[in-house]
Amino acid sequence: MDAPVIIVGAGPAGLVLAAELRLGGVEALVLDRLERPSQESRSLGFTARAVELFDQRGLLPRFGDLGISASGHFGGLPLDYSVLMDAHFGARSIPQATTERVLGEWAAELGADVRRGWTVVGLHDDGDSVRVEAETPGGPRLLRCRYLIGCDGGHSFVRAAAGFEFPGTPSTREMFVADIGGCALRPRPIGERLPAGMVMATPLGDGVDRIIVVEHGVPPRRRTRPPEFAEVADAWERLTGEDMRGGTAHWISSFGDATRQVTEYRRGSVLLAGDAAHTHLPVGGQGLSVGVQDAVNLGWKLAAVVRGSAPPALLDSYHAERHPVGARLLVNTLAQGVLFLSGSEVEPLRAVVADLMELDEVRRHLAGMVSGLDIRYDVGPGTHPLLGARVPKRELRGPDGPTTTIAGLSTGRGVLLDLADDPELRRAAEPWADRVDVVTAAPHRLPPGCLLAGTSAVLLRPDGHVAWADPGCGPLPDALDRWFGTRRVAASRQ
Repeated sequence: MDAPVIIVGAGPAGLVLAAELRLGGVEALVLDRLERPSQESRSLGFTARAVELFDQRGLLPRFGDLGISASGHFGGLPLDYSVLMDAHFGARSIPQATTERVLGEWAAELGADVRRGWTVVGLHDDGDSVRVEAETPGGPRLLRCRYLIGCDGGHSFVRAAAGFEFPGTPSTREMFVADIGGCALRPRPIGERLPAGMVMATPLGDGVDRIIVVEHGVPPRRRTRPPEFAEVADAWERLTGEDMRGGTAHWISSFGDATRQVTEYRRGSVLLAGDAAHTHLPVGGQGLSVGVQDAVNLGWKLAAVVRGSAPPALLDSYHAERHPVGARLLVNTLAQGVLFLSGSEVEPLRAVVADLMELDEVRRHLAGMVSGLDIRYDVGPGTHPLLGARVPKRELRGPDGPTTTIAGLSTGRGVLLDLADDPELRRAAEPWADRVDVVTAAPHRLPPGCLLAGTSAVLLRPDGHVAWADPGCGPLPDALDRWFGTRRVAASRQ
């Protein structure tokens, strides 16, 4: 085989998946049709859960100043995300080009093979392998892999060629997005609703503004090239009365509000992640962020299956866990689109939602939904309140000095937090030492209400979700077997 895993698409999801596979000791080949990374940064940041995932892998310093803020919105209605403990809206003012550069450098350092100018034009799942046809700078190539992953966006070739069902609703409107220089536009960071549509303007620095223009009653068009600057400027003037024709367009694109999700994230040896699996109205950086979460969820599982340290059935948990998250993403972006982009007919609905958002419980629900911080997986029986949730970042003190609950996740392995210095617990985990690291340290300065209080041990999956905790769960070996493979398999490979 040319590689155990071939990933189609070198966007954020594809690059993160490649890096995660390399952390798991598996070769990853990434094919992308573009000869060089795009500089069109549709996304300008990522949500709080994506920030946490990058922090778990030690990547945050590479982004520089993240501009993290607790202020955000839901459908254009202001929402303070600090209503959740340690929460924030996410990282702002990080162009997608910067995110892809950071992730690309990380994947390359780990040994991922990214080949640009390679366009996948055919595939066939033979059952025990996948044949991939590609047009390359050197001519046609035929590759083989054990698993093929489509991370090739909303118009995914892999999704269509592999026969995935992609139900949903088509676009009902067309929107423009552009970076415009030399106009000094009035900032409208969360958007401004106007009688005939909605506009958004965010200063990016150096006299450049990111704008979004949505006009009511403008149907989607099938375009073969980006809109002209004059078309965008005309729409802006119709909505705002402002003339920006003296500016310069750095880049322009159009998009719609199509909302679709595949019925299954895996068909045989072909899997999908990111926008290839779900497409929706882009709101609050959720698309990029959920795609990254898909990749992190899939990466360690796929690596374990390819290595042979876990059974192929572990991959079934990818669809089981991520499909509901994608479905919820579609619901919340559809709801925000109705609130934000509709006309005066939705004013009564906006008024009701605004009243509801005065309630702490409602604000916590919406903040958890959009940030991704309230995601909880079914990881097995137990009553501990952290079970299935992501572990909060907390200070720990141990024999080797200060650390945190997430520091051990930087290698992409499982982590057993021994918070009570329990030698019997450590002995129980020894048969999985090739896949799970043990950190012995005690919590330090826990904030009021922290769910780690009274907890003696926590088993973390490589994605930072709690797979087992004590007290409140059954035997530790049962959880280790379920998520990291059996001792018998591990022994046979030593």
